[in-house]
Amino acid sequence: MKVLIIGLNYTPEPVGIGPYTAGLAESLAAAGHAVEALVSEPYYPDWARVVAPRLLWHTSIEQRVRVTRCRTFIPRTPTGLARVLHAVSYALCVLPRAIWSALRVSPDVVFAVTPSLFSVCIAWLAARLCGAKLWTHVQDFEADAACATGLIAPDGTTGRLAKWFERTVLRSSDKVSTISPQMELRLLGMGIPPARTYQLRNWAAESFAPDAREAARYRAQWEIGARKVVLYSGSIANKQGIEVIVDAARLLRGRKDILFVICGNGPNRARLEVLADGLANVRIQSLQPAARMGGLLALAQVHVLPQIAEAADLVLPSKLCNMLSSGRPVVATANPGTGLAAEVAGCGLVTPPGDAAALAAGLTALVDDGPLADRLGRGGIARARERWGQGEILAAFEAELHRFIRPPEPAKEPRKPAELPSK
Repeated sequence: MKVLIIGLNYTPEPVGIGPYTAGLAESLAAAGHAVEALVSEPYYPDWARVVAPRLLWHTSIEQRVRVTRCRTFIPRTPTGLARVLHAVSYALCVLPRAIWSALRVSPDVVFAVTPSLFSVCIAWLAARLCGAKLWTHVQDFEADAACATGLIAPDGTTGRLAKWFERTVLRSSDKVSTISPQMELRLLGMGIPPARTYQLRNWAAESFAPDAREAARYRAQWEIGARKVVLYSGSIANKQGIEVIVDAARLLRGRKDILFVICGNGPNRARLEVLADGLANVRIQSLQPAARMGGLLALAQVHVLPQIAEAADLVLPSKLCNMLSSGRPVVATANPGTGLAAEVAGCGLVTPPGDAAALAAGLTALVDDGPLADRLGRGGIARARERWGQGEILAAFEAELHRFIRPPEPAKEPRKPAELPSK
């Protein structure tokens, strides 16, 4: 197969969408398919350039994938308008490369990743120019998430227009995938037929297997001692509502045996550091290298996964699968009946979003009850194997892509034998 991927995020971004888009591309390339990816220059989660670009485009071969990085406006503070300008700048820069690649390669499928919806528009044009099929993969429902996090008013003209645009763009695709059952139901609610939807989950990285030796190195490096660690690792942005972790730590500042470790970067980190100022039981560190993630995950006694109520079922945090595969229980902030609550059931505890007292109580329950924590941790390992196995997800995706590009012909009815003429 010949596959053209169009989407903002890609490695070396350490968290978020980038590692999964790269994983899909690299797995297809390793299987012998011709894969080209048109992506932004890396910037996430710091919203800062990793390397100052000298050209509008830069192409290289990475893990057998032809990767073209497009120069993009990267706002220092990603407000609503700044995010739109960021997405538009990528779309304008990628447009000529997408047209050129479509005509040069004539791909079988153009695979668009959202956010951003503008990427899907470019992918639609590229697919129509070369007669390819368009597959859109939804990591976040962009318009709804913007409304949920207060970037735009949901009941205003801008909010209604954004939701109409999202629905129209997604319905223009030949196939639409997303990462959880609840998000797939949202696609159906937009009027996309079930035959055109597919659940393509993010996966637990096999390279993040728990590493006790590396965890011991972290304890020595950060002078943790014998304290039990409550860990959050990931982006620090609006959707997480991560401030509730600091509020819970403030309630538990008398527990000298518990240390809150927050490893992350993002637009809200500076504000979080101000909130945590003076709390001896909170450590805020930068995101750790992927090579050390097995040790970081094993450092935790309990993982904490905050999410604001308004973001429920608009996104399933990709960090959850790695938390579960570490064998440590999770306390997530989610309301009953949401997708996040369903995923955590049997692997941890769920507390109401924004309720610091309930979060503190859930964390101490797992810290103080070793047998319960062990049982839920084992449940997490089983859940990760069942739903987030990397090899299984990627193999199923490749098979579905084959069927999408070249659907099997309907079975023909067996020809009836000719009847002999009657005498």
